[in-house]
Amino acid sequence: MLHFPSTALPQHIAFLTRLAEVTQTDGRFDGVALSGSYCENCLDEFSDLDVILAISEPHLDQVMSQREELAASFGDLTTQFTGEHVGEPRLLICLYQTQNEAPLHVDLKFVASKDINQRVDNPTVLWEKEQSLSSVFATADGHYPLPSLQWFEDRFWVWIHYATTKIARGELFEAVEFISFLRQTVIGPLAMQAHGLEPKGVRKLEALLPEEARKLATTVAQYDKTSLYTALELLVGFYMTLTIEHMHSPDFCMNARAKKLALRYLEQQMAQANSFKNG
Repeated sequence: MLHFPSTALPQHIAFLTRLAEVTQTDGRFDGVALSGSYCENCLDEFSDLDVILAISEPHLDQVMSQREELAASFGDLTTQFTGEHVGEPRLLICLYQTQNEAPLHVDLKFVASKDINQRVDNPTVLWEKEQSLSSVFATADGHYPLPSLQWFEDRFWVWIHYATTKIARGELFEAVEFISFLRQTVIGPLAMQAHGLEPKGVRKLEALLPEEARKLATTVAQYDKTSLYTALELLVGFYMTLTIEHMHSPDFCMNARAKKLALRYLEQQMAQANSFKNG
């Protein structure tokens, strides 16, 4: 008997029911679990499904070679591709058509049973053989990787200089994208960590930290040098606010020289741009 979270919608239930029917009758699988919004019981009409398929070790190569055919057997598959772009070649990213013709995004992660404990959250088991998944998940909680504050400090001022050079040279599309990268990679995670949340970039920031989201919205720049420089300045301010309480921590070493060099260069380029604009 399958059990679904209370927020699961008909399209989720229908797909997972079919997937369970196929995998339960295929002796190569030891079980299926779900992570993401499913295990957090916060599914909605926009949610995708993050499916973990545990494969018995002797059958791993065979199943991996048949992933596309298996994915097609789970539902009305319209397209699929592998996840090398996110560093996960075991992942098959799929788009299905549901009975109401709405698209359903499903990530199918094919994993050897011995490797299922390598995870960032605590998946919910859909079905399993002899507690083979539950027993592994019970040994320890999954956690999203937590970069150290020093990791950010070692990179941030180089990134600020890089963004400044792109704006100054007139590579504004590159600058727009790189400022987005800084929000996603630095400011979002630091804000999440500061509030005791897992640092998942800027995912669900509006719901989790609405006040921080409103502040961060001021760094969404227009395709314009002045706007981009302003956004970069604001990002520097957010970074310094989020790190100031750690300045005297024995585990943190502020790179004062790199900070001074990057900020002086940013100020020079901003002044030059303003001079050119006013002249």
